[in-house]
Amino acid sequence: MTISAAQAQLFFLAFTRIMAIIIHVPVLGGQNIPTQVRIGLGFALAMVLIPWQPLPPEAAAIGVFAYGAAIGREILIGTLIGYAADLAFGAIQMAGATMGIGSGFESGRIFNPSMGEASSAFDQIFVMTASMVFLVIDGHHLVLIAIQKTFNVLPLNGSLPFNGLEMIIKTTSTFIAAGVQMALPVMAALVLTDLTLGLLARVAPQVQVYFLGLPVKVVVALIALGMTFAIILPNLTALFKPMTENMLLFLEQ
Repeated sequence: MTISAAQAQLFFLAFTRIMAIIIHVPVLGGQNIPTQVRIGLGFALAMVLIPWQPLPPEAAAIGVFAYGAAIGREILIGTLIGYAADLAFGAIQMAGATMGIGSGFESGRIFNPSMGEASSAFDQIFVMTASMVFLVIDGHHLVLIAIQKTFNVLPLNGSLPFNGLEMIIKTTSTFIAAGVQMALPVMAALVLTDLTLGLLARVAPQVQVYFLGLPVKVVVALIALGMTFAIILPNLTALFKPMTENMLLFLEQ
């Protein structure tokens, strides 16, 4: 099999798009995954997923400047697709951070390599649980299917998609609302705890509410999270299931 310069250029364009996508999916290409593994995964996916079609013999290689513009275009397309996939994980991270604000875990924030920023132990529990749900429902398969479909919807070295800023804002707001809804049960329990501690401070001023509140809110947050998992888990599944469609949403012309 002879590979022409034009085919090699198309392969690198596909590799560029795939890498720009998977680095936004924490389970596949998060910052906790070594760079060599991410590059190897992107290379393997490019070998398997792109539609290998024989080019006509007269197909010529793309010029240097045009090829540089094509690489930039593929990076932009991959970033747009990856952003759509990252919205689900962003909603989960926001839900965990929102629940952890008043839980008493915020004083022990540490760096979370899966998300690339500092977070509390409460956030990490929630994000790790969501990541396991993502793998259990074969969410990584949905991402791979979406990557393969992008080459059918928007061929390599094609025009840039433009579905309007309104669609991006609308989709982002939908995921933000989903994250807030997942955090509401724990937030409600913590608000009730604060009200109870406030009433206790008024009724029994001799009680050291400041020192009593921290361990109480930690226990309440963990109990509330455990009790609401029956509600949260279906929400996580509903958040991940349409990932293929969401990743292709911004590619509509």
